[in-house]
Amino acid sequence: MLSRSIHGRWGWFCVVWLLFLTNNQAAFAATDSISIKGSDTMLLLTQKWVHEFSKRHSDVAFQISGGGSGIGFAALQNNTTDLCAASRPIKSKEILSCIKAFSAAPTEYKVCLDAIAVYVHPDNPIRDLDLKTLKDIYTGRITNWRQVGGMDLDIVLYSRENSSGTYEFFKSSVMQHEDFSPATLSMPGTSAVMQAVAKDAGGIGYGGAVFGSVVKTLALKATVDGPAILPNANSVQQGDYPIWRHLFHYVNPAMDKGMLGDYLKWIRSPVAQSLAEGSGYFPLPETAQISDLEDCCLEPAELASSKILDQE
Repeated sequence: MLSRSIHGRWGWFCVVWLLFLTNNQAAFAATDSISIKGSDTMLLLTQKWVHEFSKRHSDVAFQISGGGSGIGFAALQNNTTDLCAASRPIKSKEILSCIKAFSAAPTEYKVCLDAIAVYVHPDNPIRDLDLKTLKDIYTGRITNWRQVGGMDLDIVLYSRENSSGTYEFFKSSVMQHEDFSPATLSMPGTSAVMQAVAKDAGGIGYGGAVFGSVVKTLALKATVDGPAILPNANSVQQGDYPIWRHLFHYVNPAMDKGMLGDYLKWIRSPVAQSLAEGSGYFPLPETAQISDLEDCCLEPAELASSKILDQE
């Protein structure tokens, strides 16, 4: 009798468990997955945004990878990423490739501001450069720090790889599309550039301002006689620092909904923008931020915080 009772109870348990699995199959499958690929400059900020967003949406699985803006655009065109993180605007040929891939131009979101900082070794006495001199250095016309008032030391050029949006922005805004000196050393990421410059007394490099903690950041002048300006929130937001830019997210418009759409709204909220500022990036102007998010995107505490930020 006891054996039959145990088997009978076990049988009923199995039936109930199977019914539970059947009824909740949709719930198990409802977990969202969001992939973000592209800019190495944005990698640190993306990780912080995802970490904070995931605290309120633990059912969302994120996949984050860098490689450069060009890699992100290629992945978007090939439908192998949901979001392309980019440190430069999309090119016309990339738009056409997206139209061929998913029959629409991708939607562009400006998600924060960034400055391209120019770095030298901490012991380098040079404090500032104008953009023309910086261009002459990277084209190879100026090869010794003595030529710009520094030490008698050969200049060692460090740059990002050509798949990088930072590389393309620097080539456009500083180099005016002239070629880099053949002596330029290409590095796989901004962190690698900074590490190389920190160890090289003659080194000079460039990259996102967030990466400059172990090197010396130079003030830049738009013209030879112009004021020397360091990158900070005020100089970047006002457009006074000569090498600033927007950072972007691009998405297939058909995918811009649900949890992915909520995430894209949230990263432009005052709360997310304050995370950008706290991480060494620069927030969007208040007029470009989204402050009327629904409860699914901001918790009550965050809504209160955003109101406080709006009043400041």
